[in-house]
Amino acid sequence: MTESTPTASPADGFAVHPATQPIPSAGQQPYAPLVPTAQYVPAPAGHFSHAGRVGKIRSTGVCMLLMIITFGIYGLVWFYQVHSEMKRHSGQGIDGGIALLLAFFIGIVMPYITSSEVGDLYERRGQAKPVSGATGLWYFPGTFILVGPLVWFIKTNGALNAYWRSVGAV
Repeated sequence: MTESTPTASPADGFAVHPATQPIPSAGQQPYAPLVPTAQYVPAPAGHFSHAGRVGKIRSTGVCMLLMIITFGIYGLVWFYQVHSEMKRHSGQGIDGGIALLLAFFIGIVMPYITSSEVGDLYERRGQAKPVSGATGLWYFPGTFILVGPLVWFIKTNGALNAYWRSVGAV
């Protein structure tokens, strides 16, 4: 007496997971459990789909003006907002609350962290990083040439704005 057993093929959209395959005894046909292939197909290398919301484009000139008018307090707001948006968008990096605490207590680390995370957004999409943690060197020791922090902010905010535009921000 022969029993018909279900078989699966990749053409049907199913694959057999090797760990779930029983060892057949003599004279038996192997039973292959049906497992959807979508479970076992990894994403292609360099593939990144942004599941989170797209961030806000901030005018570099307006941000610099607000930092001057508010005696640097807007800088704390900027760090909070951009890190919150990047975390919501990619699910990686530090969140806005952590960024705010770091900016308030040990602010010297924030230019390095922010530029690094902006660069990582590009890298996850398989693009070259326009800014990286090393861009933070414009901030410090760039402070000694007076225009260093301006160069850092223009490069970092510009790269972040370009990224948001590339994923659909208006």
